[in-house]
Amino acid sequence: MKKKLVKDSRLARLSGIARALPEALLVMAAQHATFEVHQKVFAYYLNNYQGDGMVGVCCLVPPGENERLVGLHPGRYYLPASRAAEGWAGLRLDVGGVDWDEVASMVLGSYKRVAPARLVVLADSAAARAGAKKAR
Repeated sequence: MKKKLVKDSRLARLSGIARALPEALLVMAAQHATFEVHQKVFAYYLNNYQGDGMVGVCCLVPPGENERLVGLHPGRYYLPASRAAEGWAGLRLDVGGVDWDEVASMVLGSYKRVAPARLVVLADSAAARAGAKKAR
């Protein structure tokens, strides 16, 4: 018997943000998703990963930033199991008032850490156009 995929609006919104980046791919695995560019992961969508009871997006951040974020906002950020030591931070999507601009900024920052330089330039110019459009 095939298992029905549960429609998750948080994943759909995150997917729209991540897949708008140049050459980004979505890879689904059960209730989790990986976003990649040139076979390098720049974001994870995790739903109850290893039974932690949380739903979040995990992204690569500058060195030490993951611990700083958790220290400043322990209700919103967390250190993801098995990836925190490598510089990843989790942002919860299951607590009220998700700031999707913050999510987009975190995803873009992570993308820029792993994407080839030519794609980073394209992503920056697309983000600038989107910012100008939003300011109108």
